[in-house]
Amino acid sequence: MPTRADLAEMRRHPRRDLLAGLTVAVVALPLALGFGVSSGLGAEAGLATAVVAGALAAVFGGSNLQVSGPTGAMTVVLVPIVADYGPGGVLTVGLMAGVILVLLALLRAGGSMRYVPAPVVEGFTLGIACVIGLQQIPNALGVPAPEGDRVLVVAWRAAGEFVRAPNWTAAALALAVAAVMLVGARWKPTVPFSVLAVIGATVVAQIAGLDGARPIGDLPPGLPAPSLAFVDTAALGSLVAPALAVAALAALESLLSASVADGMTVGRRHDPDRELFGQGLANIVSPMFGGVPATGAIARTAVNVRTGATSRLASLTHAAVLAAIVFAAAPLVSRIPLAALAGVLLATAVRMVEVGSLRAMTRATRSDAVILVLTAAATLVLDLVQAVIIGLAVAGVLALGAVARQARLAPLPLDRGDHTDEEHELLAEHIVAYRIDGPLFFAAAHRFLLELTELADVRVVVLRMSYVSVVDATGALVLKDAVTKLRRRGILVLASGIRPAHRRALDSVGVLELLRHEGREYATTPEAIGAARAHLERDGVLPVAAASRATVPAPTRETP
Repeated sequence: MPTRADLAEMRRHPRRDLLAGLTVAVVALPLALGFGVSSGLGAEAGLATAVVAGALAAVFGGSNLQVSGPTGAMTVVLVPIVADYGPGGVLTVGLMAGVILVLLALLRAGGSMRYVPAPVVEGFTLGIACVIGLQQIPNALGVPAPEGDRVLVVAWRAAGEFVRAPNWTAAALALAVAAVMLVGARWKPTVPFSVLAVIGATVVAQIAGLDGARPIGDLPPGLPAPSLAFVDTAALGSLVAPALAVAALAALESLLSASVADGMTVGRRHDPDRELFGQGLANIVSPMFGGVPATGAIARTAVNVRTGATSRLASLTHAAVLAAIVFAAAPLVSRIPLAALAGVLLATAVRMVEVGSLRAMTRATRSDAVILVLTAAATLVLDLVQAVIIGLAVAGVLALGAVARQARLAPLPLDRGDHTDEEHELLAEHIVAYRIDGPLFFAAAHRFLLELTELADVRVVVLRMSYVSVVDATGALVLKDAVTKLRRRGILVLASGIRPAHRRALDSVGVLELLRHEGREYATTPEAIGAARAHLERDGVLPVAAASRATVPAPTRETP
C-alpha cells in the first residue's frame, strides 16, 4: 500500500515530475488510441485503460517510475479473445487476470522474473514487434480487417484486398507517419514526433478531404460510468485459460519494464510483489470503465525516466492529462485517421527491435541463438504465453545439458602439486582415487554410473566428494547403484570429504551407510587411503610392509 515515504518523495521535485508526466502523456496518447483500436474494443478502450489503470498502478505499484497502460503485447493476446467472446469476454478476462495478479502478489511470486533468461526476453520482444507490425497492415492499407485471429493470415488477406482495390491515401499516410517518427527519433529524440506526425496527418486529411482516410470515429465525451457488462457466468470456465495467459503476460511485461526503469537509474529498486499487486488492482478496476487489460509499458516508462521523473507523481500526471484530453478533446481525437495510428504502431514495432542486442545475443552461444529464434517464431505462430513457455523449456533443457557436461569423474592428484608417481603407486596397490567435480544430479548421474562401474583390476575405490556441488535424489540413487555393483564385484568403495549439505540426500536412500567402512567415515583422502591399504593388507592383497607404511604424506595445503 502507499506509504508516507511515497508521499514525501512526490513532494520533493514536483515541477520535474509534472513536466515528465506531461511529456509521457503526449507520447502515450497516440499509442493508447492505436492499441485500443488494435485490441478490437476501439480507441476509447485504450484511453480508458491509460487513464484508470495508469493512475491505479502508479499509486499501488512497486515502481516509482513505472508507467502503465495498454501495450502492443497485450493487444496480441486480446484479438482472439474478442473474436471468440466479444468485448464482454475481454472485460471479463481482464478482471479475472487482475484477481490472479493479486493472488500472485500475495504468494510472493514477483521474484520469479529473474529466472527468465535474456534470450527468451529478446526473442519474445522480437516476436511481439513482428506481430504488432502485421496487425497494422489492414489499417495501414485502408482495407477492412479480414476475419481470423492469426496475424499472418489476416495480414496476407489484407494485402490481397489492397491489390484488388488499392487505397493509396491510407498507405501514404501510414508510411509518412512512420517515417517521420523513425527519422525524427534519430534527429531529436526528445521531441514527441508521434504526436506531431498524427496531428499533421489529421490536418492534411481534413483540409484536403482525402478519400480513404477513414477516421477513428466518434468517441464518448469522458470515461464511461462504471459498468459490469461482462459475459454470462456460464462462460467463465472457458475464460480461465485466457485469463491465465493475460495475467502471465501482464506479470512478465510489468516486471520487465520495472527492471528496465531500475537499470536506467542509480540506487532504485522496485518491489516486484507490490508491482504485481498494483497491476492486479488496475486490471480489476479498468474493465469496469470499458478498459482493456493493462501492463507496465517499457517505452513510456523509458520516456518517463529520461525526462527527469523522480516519483509516482509523474505517472499520475500522465493519467490526469490523458483524462483531460478524454473529457475536453474527444471530438478532435475522433478525426484522427486510422492509417495515421497504424503508422505510429508500425514505427513503434520497428523501434522495439534492438538490432545490436539481437546480434550480440545470437553471437554469444549457439544455445542462446536457438532459444531466441524459437521464442520469436513461437510468438509469431502460436501465442505469447506459449512462446514464453517454449523458450523457458528449451532454455532449461540446454542449461541442464551444459551443467551436466561439467560433472567429471577422473583420477586427479591428491593435492595441488604433481603426484603422478603416487597415483601410479596406488594403482599398483589396486587402489584408485577419483574426484567427483560438479553436480551429481539427474542430468549427469547416469553418465557417472557408466564411468564408475567400468573399472577393472581395482580392489578399492576412493571417492573424493568435497568438490561435489549439488546432490539430488537421482544422483544419490545412482551413486548407491554404482557402489552396490562395485561391491558385488568385490570392490570396496570409500568416500572422503562428504559435505554436511549433501548428507541428507545421501542418507535418505541409504548410500551413506554403504560408503562407511567398519562404521567409520573419512574426512580427508589420506585417511581413506590409509584405511584402504589396511583393508587390502588384511585380505592378503598387499604385503604387510606396504600396509604398515605411513599413508600418503599430508601436503602443505592438503585438500579433502
